[in-house]
Amino acid sequence: MELAALLTSAGINISLCILFLSLYSILRKQPHNFGVYFGRRLAEEKFQDQVDYFSFERLLPTAGWIVKAYWCTEEEIRRVAGLDSVVFLRLFIFSIRIFSITTFICVFIVLPVNYHGQEMAHTHIPEESLNVYTIANLKEGSRKLWVHCVALYIITIAACVLLYQEYKYLSRKRLAHITGSTPNPGHFAVLVRSIPKSGNELLDDTIRNFFVNYHGASYLSHQMIYRKGKLQKFVDNAERAYRKFVRVKLSVFDQNVRSSLNRCGLCGVRASSFQLYRNKFVDAKKSDLTDPEVVEAQKDCPGAIVFFKTRYAAIVASQVLQSSNPMLWVTNSAPEPRDVYWSNLWIPYRQIWLRKIATLSGSVFFMFVFIVPVAFVQSMMQLEQLKKMFPHLKGTLKTSFCVRVITGYLPSVVLLLSLYTVPPLMMRFSSIEGSISRSGRKTSACTKILFFNIWNVFFVNVLSGSVLNQLNVLTRPKDMPSMLAELVPKQATFFITYVLTSGWASLCSEILQVYNLVYNFFRRCIFGYLDDPGYVYSFPYHTEVPKVLLFNLLGFTFSIMAPLILPFLLVYFCLGYLVYRNQILNVYYPKYEMGGKLWPIMHNTMVFSLVLTQIIALGVFTIKNSPVATGFTIILLIGTILFNEYCRQRFARIFNSFSAQDLIELDREDEQSGRMREIHEHLLDAYCQSLPGSGGGDNGEVPIEMILEDPAQEASNSSQELCDTVQEVAGSIQEHIEEK
Repeated sequence: MELAALLTSAGINISLCILFLSLYSILRKQPHNFGVYFGRRLAEEKFQDQVDYFSFERLLPTAGWIVKAYWCTEEEIRRVAGLDSVVFLRLFIFSIRIFSITTFICVFIVLPVNYHGQEMAHTHIPEESLNVYTIANLKEGSRKLWVHCVALYIITIAACVLLYQEYKYLSRKRLAHITGSTPNPGHFAVLVRSIPKSGNELLDDTIRNFFVNYHGASYLSHQMIYRKGKLQKFVDNAERAYRKFVRVKLSVFDQNVRSSLNRCGLCGVRASSFQLYRNKFVDAKKSDLTDPEVVEAQKDCPGAIVFFKTRYAAIVASQVLQSSNPMLWVTNSAPEPRDVYWSNLWIPYRQIWLRKIATLSGSVFFMFVFIVPVAFVQSMMQLEQLKKMFPHLKGTLKTSFCVRVITGYLPSVVLLLSLYTVPPLMMRFSSIEGSISRSGRKTSACTKILFFNIWNVFFVNVLSGSVLNQLNVLTRPKDMPSMLAELVPKQATFFITYVLTSGWASLCSEILQVYNLVYNFFRRCIFGYLDDPGYVYSFPYHTEVPKVLLFNLLGFTFSIMAPLILPFLLVYFCLGYLVYRNQILNVYYPKYEMGGKLWPIMHNTMVFSLVLTQIIALGVFTIKNSPVATGFTIILLIGTILFNEYCRQRFARIFNSFSAQDLIELDREDEQSGRMREIHEHLLDAYCQSLPGSGGGDNGEVPIEMILEDPAQEASNSSQELCDTVQEVAGSIQEHIEEK
């Protein structure tokens, strides 16, 4: 690819960025878009009424949002969005710091060395091949390779120092989060599955007798996990249907008529009657354990949540084997109430390992199937292959501008559009896997997408989409360093355009919220729905974290190979830092708290990127016949691996478990202050097993069921479906009453 094609792609993406940012600064000022751009603030402040007056100032693009996002302190972000958002933004801070150093060294020192690597007459710069800016332009045995070796040492040492500082800083933040936050019911609860059944007693009595016998001093209570019956599911559907009805704005009615919609209308009962009926139904089951329905429900009970008197007792019970048979009385730390993924608690424990194998196999199969679109993307960059694939485009391909657009811009766009199919599928795999928490499901999806991106976006593209090359790598792993050293510099141009499209343009699309903007327009102007500040979106960590980590990998691997990519990456990280700070403060609502557990994944990926860079450099120095540089690179590689092992031993367990010292001190503090009894009373009501729609939202908090992970799920329901649901529920309730 020529530099002119790269400049064409850069011009298109920069124009889109300017357009999207200008539109955002205008659209965010319009009152009817407040639900799109200020969802979190509206949900927390309950600020609904906006005066819709005309002002010329609303039509002028401004940069005030940048100033507000930049000057907001980290403590304010932690208070409104949790520790996970702080960890995510610290990833950007690390990236900006390390790539500022890397860009300065590689652009001003390594890039000129690459450009003048061979004695040749350089043509006009826009017509130059981008290969002259890569390490491939150096001659074999060149002494200039020492510049690359020294640069690699500086980058690695700087990255390790910064990673250590971030790990240490975030470890302190996590410990402060554990000891300084309000009491978490999950710290007192243990999830028990694979409970052995006894024919002589109810399962409820079996659980109580077991924990009284073996944990008598610390056992407090327990809560059974039931499969939902048909009637309960009907009640849940009715509540969801009711919530949709009360959001409809009927413009033909006056305010008095609209106020009557606070009643359901079809059933002629108050808004809370569904919840009241549910409470009576559930309480009846809890109180009468001799009821045949209760006995039948307990036969299929998948487990229970057991509460302990102290945090320390709960964590000990969750970590030790409860039985000599490891497949019985299986215990895990219970997630916090908002984080429980109830539908997966009904999965038999004996199926979990089979599900994990099945989802792993499905993920690997999909990774190899995705080679087909990646190979097509690579073929679009070759002009001769395009002429063979699309003979009718030969006339169009004679125009230089069209050639630059097709070979320089469209391949990255096609790859980006293809990658949109990955997150929903990986999230589905993670659900099937059997995770007991929503955060665990999202973390699992994050890991799968990360592996997918590293393999399909990086390795498959580097191997030029050739299946033969990929099979050679798998059958001859010893040749991987030399093969990567030869192929990586050739793909630098494609990855620069990928950074422009998937990085710059995607960030601007993220802040503009294109889908939500269009959905809001149809919802308000076409269907006449009222704004509901309770419906907000949680931050998509499972898609954004792998994307940022992939760009870090590209930055490290191409730093000394093709430094021209570094300025584009640095701009991405700076712009992303501002964009995501704005989105976290205004748009997304924290659905649950993972406690910063994503940082070890980020750290390990950074170290993997450094090791991969050193392996590729090792192959380059071997091909270029520089044995001394090769030896020093091996030493650097060993040092990087040892650094990662030290960080794992020093910090990793802080993110994976709790210390006895912290938990015992928290227990003593609560007992001395008299809060422990209040905590115990709250535990019995903390976990509410219900499908979305069980009410909530006390104390100004947004109900968990009103925080959506997928914006498209609301658009799939129609008013006819709602009417059918409520009619079905009403009939079912009447039949149940008549039977009684």
